[in-house]
Amino acid sequence: MCGLAGILGVPTAANRDALRRMNAAMVHRGPDGEGTWVGEPDGDGWTPMLAHRRLAILDLSPAGAQPMLDPSTGNAVVLNGEIYNYQMLRAELGAEAKGLESSGDTAAMLRLLSVHGVRALPALRGMFAIAFWDRGRRELTLARDPAGIKPLYLLRNPRKDGDWALAFASELRALLASGLLPDPRLDPVAVRSVVWNGFVVSPHTIVAGIESLQSGEGLTLDVHGREQARWPFWQRAEPGAGPAADEAEVAEALAESVRLHLASDVPLGVFLSGGVDSSAVANFAQRASGRVRTFTLAFEEARHNEGIFARRVAEAIGTEHQEVLLTQQDFIESLEPALESLDQPTFDGINSYVMSRAVREAGFKVALVGTGGDELFGGYTSFRDLPQLAQWARRTTWVPRALKVSAARVLAALKTPGGGAVPPQTRWAKLPDMVACGDDLIALYQLAYGLFLPGFQDRLLDAARLTGGLRQGLPAQTHEALRGEIAGRDVREAISVLEQRLFLGERLLPDTDAASMAASIEIRLPLVDTALLAAVERLPAAVRFEPIRKKAMLRRIGLAGLDPALFDRPKQGFELPYEQWLKGALGGSVGQVLEDADRVGAVGLAPDGVASLWQAFRAGAPGLYWTRLWALYVLVRWSATHGLRC
Repeated sequence: MCGLAGILGVPTAANRDALRRMNAAMVHRGPDGEGTWVGEPDGDGWTPMLAHRRLAILDLSPAGAQPMLDPSTGNAVVLNGEIYNYQMLRAELGAEAKGLESSGDTAAMLRLLSVHGVRALPALRGMFAIAFWDRGRRELTLARDPAGIKPLYLLRNPRKDGDWALAFASELRALLASGLLPDPRLDPVAVRSVVWNGFVVSPHTIVAGIESLQSGEGLTLDVHGREQARWPFWQRAEPGAGPAADEAEVAEALAESVRLHLASDVPLGVFLSGGVDSSAVANFAQRASGRVRTFTLAFEEARHNEGIFARRVAEAIGTEHQEVLLTQQDFIESLEPALESLDQPTFDGINSYVMSRAVREAGFKVALVGTGGDELFGGYTSFRDLPQLAQWARRTTWVPRALKVSAARVLAALKTPGGGAVPPQTRWAKLPDMVACGDDLIALYQLAYGLFLPGFQDRLLDAARLTGGLRQGLPAQTHEALRGEIAGRDVREAISVLEQRLFLGERLLPDTDAASMAASIEIRLPLVDTALLAAVERLPAAVRFEPIRKKAMLRRIGLAGLDPALFDRPKQGFELPYEQWLKGALGGSVGQVLEDADRVGAVGLAPDGVASLWQAFRAGAPGLYWTRLWALYVLVRWSATHGLRC
């Protein structure tokens, strides 16, 4: 787990300094070491320049340092992440693996790509962002893991006559620190994305001119930055492809995933919330190693405190367990570094930072988490509500749409009484808009998860300055890709794809990466694994998802040997008590930002609309959740901190 950066261009003093600044900006991602490498220039003086920050997890010796060169070919690579099947790759390489100086995963991956070329990318199992220089072909290939766990951001030189063509890094802020982008500005489409989703949906980033490489995507360029190929090196199987899986096969895939994720040459722990997902990971980890340490966060606020449940689960599994109490005052004191950890504006991520810092302070560099189980096995209300809406839309095609929308307005008014200056922004309040979408699953999903009613967004946005639109809250490219990916699937399977690609891939994973790396800790996700996904997606839909939201299969295979009564309680996600804190000690600082017309207007928001929203929230208006205010606060604060305007 590390940070990488690079430039394709002429290795002038200015470009070398830019590379150095990018690497220095990511010291938190790799406090254990750093390195740079400059290739052989071509006749025009152009070459790749690579940099790396190291968080040493596997092969702690100097042989594991990066950038790493293949002794046989002179090829070079920088890797951010972990290749969990590296021992298998070494075995498959056979004699080709002889002579590798490092025992770690980077050396095995580099030799694999050197022998078989970038067509071997699908063989990599793990979380990764890679920059691989093929010396013989004089081509650079960039790639991201299929789930999008590790980020990779690209900046193309807006000047065609410049002495560099492309810069890339593990963090957007590193590209800002490079100084290569003159007069950086906010991307208007990205600002709209934050207002709709609470985060920026790729390939856009919050900074105009910087894009995100897509998950499971490879990009090959020549030394002058000219694109040679761009392709998805991983795609999920078509519906119905391959023989149906059974429970035993899924159990075996999960056990193997957890076992591979335990590979580490440094101390490792498991974050245990006491819920089904993290308990399943901890249970399999304890079986595999017999010496697992688990951690949980506990709160003074009883409604949010799962510490007692996690303690009971840890006792049943047999792990060495530690509780970390987080008070409101602790949170306020750590809020500044937590907000600074965010690589882009998002209403999430603070949870991951707090947890990561606690585990790091306990002396651990690696932590396994249970993220991903809800998306795989149908743990969210979306798996129940959206199919019902879509089915109802199909069964009532004979009813005029205008009539159905009118009826929905009446029902929404009964379910969400309001009447104030700011109407409720709940799913019930969105019902008329959702009914108008018919059985369009992407539209239903995006409306269900949107922070605000579509009409209310207009009150929050300065439409004259935020040009460029979204399709149902998504960039057109992403919308089209999702449309193709869910085509022909059972409705529950389609929702699973949307949850994995959007809620998980665009929100949880980027936030977890940025926040955990700010604390210099590696977060691993055994439930976000391509081999496990392949097995789960071959299950019959009824076996996989029914009964909805119960995750019955994951309970059976992951909690084997544990008393089911330990988990017979309402589902409660890992969430800090923001609602109370925003109406308490945090209210003053948040209000100062949201009521500052200059700062709010600078990001393309409408000051009056934002101020009225904040005042309504403070007054206790119904149907205004903390996430709405927090998303806008982080957007304004992040932009001001980095000096960016629309």
